[in-house]
Amino acid sequence: MNLIHTVYEPKGRGPHPTLLAMHGRGANAQDLLGLAPHISSGRFLMICPQAPLEVSIGAGTVGYAWFSSGNLDDTDVRAILSARDELEEFLAACLARYAIDPARLVVLGFSQGGVMAYSLALGEPGRFAALAALSTRLPPALLDHFPSTPATERLPTLIQHGSADSMIAVDRAREAVEALRRVKVPVIYREYSMGHEINAQSLGDLSNWLDEKVS
Repeated sequence: MNLIHTVYEPKGRGPHPTLLAMHGRGANAQDLLGLAPHISSGRFLMICPQAPLEVSIGAGTVGYAWFSSGNLDDTDVRAILSARDELEEFLAACLARYAIDPARLVVLGFSQGGVMAYSLALGEPGRFAALAALSTRLPPALLDHFPSTPATERLPTLIQHGSADSMIAVDRAREAVEALRRVKVPVIYREYSMGHEINAQSLGDLSNWLDEKVS
């Protein structure tokens, strides 16, 4: 497989409802895996790929990024689409290897990983049962690259953001909500008194939403 990854496998033979979960800039494949037992009582298979680019996060420590720009406002969409191609190849290998129910496949991303989640879901909305974008933003040029389709208008989408997020301002999430609603994506937006993070309340809301949208 083309990307290092971690996997949480629920009990039973499957096929399982599945979360493809992308970490943020500077993190790694372990970053979101610990959430798996707490999401929908651990019933989702969770696959966490590691981004391909090494980035320094200080004190000689290395993390990973999906694309090199740390400033999402100035992101080169070509770099996002290149990373998206790698994720498409990775997902194809996962579908062949793991007990994934393709009808209950959800794409989720945090921070920079949320940009990648947007790129996957908006590029092939009929492939995914739902999209969760956490503490991230939607580059306008990326939305321009993927025109709305009937499948886009049926893609359940959850956006969560912290009102005290100092890394990606909450206004970016609100802008994404408005942009998606203009193209008729069915969006639910939740804002929390938190920073650039996932807290107990947002995790609980995510679980409840998944239980409702992905039976």
